[in-house]
Amino acid sequence: MYQDVFGQDTTINSRDALEAWNKTLMAFMAHGAATPTHLGDTLTRDPDFALGHAVKGIFYLLLGRRELSEIAREALGLAEASALATPITARERSFVDALKALYGCRLTQAIQHLEDVLAVHPADTLAMKLSHAIRFVLGDGAGMRTSVEAVMGAYGPDHAGRGYLMGCHAFTLEETGEYARAETVGRMGLTVSPDDAWGLHAIAHVYDMTCDAEGGLKWLEGREAAWSHCNNFRYHVWWHKALMHLDLGQNDAVLALYDSQIRADKTDDYRDISNATSLLSRLELNGIDVGDRWEELADLSANRTEDGCLIFADLHYLLALIGGSRKQAITKLLGRMHRDAQSNRLEMDRIMASPGLSAAAGLEAFGEADYKTAFFNLSRARHTMQRAGGSHAQRDVFERLTIDAGIRAGLLDDAETILKDRMRKRGGCEDGYAAARFSLISEGRDASSCKARVPAE
Repeated sequence: MYQDVFGQDTTINSRDALEAWNKTLMAFMAHGAATPTHLGDTLTRDPDFALGHAVKGIFYLLLGRRELSEIAREALGLAEASALATPITARERSFVDALKALYGCRLTQAIQHLEDVLAVHPADTLAMKLSHAIRFVLGDGAGMRTSVEAVMGAYGPDHAGRGYLMGCHAFTLEETGEYARAETVGRMGLTVSPDDAWGLHAIAHVYDMTCDAEGGLKWLEGREAAWSHCNNFRYHVWWHKALMHLDLGQNDAVLALYDSQIRADKTDDYRDISNATSLLSRLELNGIDVGDRWEELADLSANRTEDGCLIFADLHYLLALIGGSRKQAITKLLGRMHRDAQSNRLEMDRIMASPGLSAAAGLEAFGEADYKTAFFNLSRARHTMQRAGGSHAQRDVFERLTIDAGIRAGLLDDAETILKDRMRKRGGCEDGYAAARFSLISEGRDASSCKARVPAE
């Protein structure tokens, strides 16, 4: 029995294996690209390390790709076989159980197994971060905050995970509307763990939600080292920077970042697709010609229509297919979504039904310029859209599409109501998008008023 870098008893066979495991843990906290390499090294040194196999399976399932479920199943089998061969701790058993629940698409149950760990081992940063990650998939900002704040007392100044805990706390504060405190906590966390891209990006979220694009650009400028070491999460940080340029009307800078950073690697990871599709959608709503950039996204998304792992992923695949005018693939994706929703067997099936089907119908109608139908469906979906997962900033593309659909359909009062609600959630501030849409609504009313005063011939 050895203790890991976070002080947790770990059933691993040697100090060499423990060293590789500690590197895995620290890389995972920083969203480091080296995480799978270190985990592979760990399992090479200790092929019977049950916790390592369990974490590997969880990592693969969080990628939201149907074909990776087989690797997760194999990891679960190896974890359970290892636990039989070498008795493991109750804590480690909970990670195996969390993988089993996650493999069965029981996300809330998986979270509970991790929370069971934290109830006994509040200083376990691995359990904290994994609970945080799964709650993020469910859009559970309040739950993320409750989970993090429940364990903060266990993190002394010398705890190796303290900075990463603070980064998670900063993000939860932002997602629950405490913007000033989120920025303070995030900055403090980065002084402890300067490689914490999650904490750095939490502060970028604050600048987005407080409509301070210039301040956000200044925050990110010169801090590239905090995310250059990351896996594909680095593309997401560049996406945040592009959003700031977009709000300032600097469209050439947005497109340059899209080509050089956000889509530097033409991956089909759903998180990368979501970055790209939501950014192109925002540009087009602002009247910017994005050229043929939809084509490669549509090509990749056409191959993901049967995934059905995450509604967040499906909706962004759908955006790509609509942007690329792939009608056959759109029909295929929508058909699968309806089948999943009707089965109502799994937690994701229920999310597929609400908000998934209404949101998808709204996006399809928007692509066909049927704005009244688009507004009806998107406005119905928005009441439960947080359940689709992701952050406020990521889901904002659906808010924008809803508002624009209302304006284009002539439903100005309804669109204005949602626009004001969007402002309220952002502390009452008015970003570039809101200012432009309030202006469009005003112009629409003026035009209607003028038309009403013209006497009939």
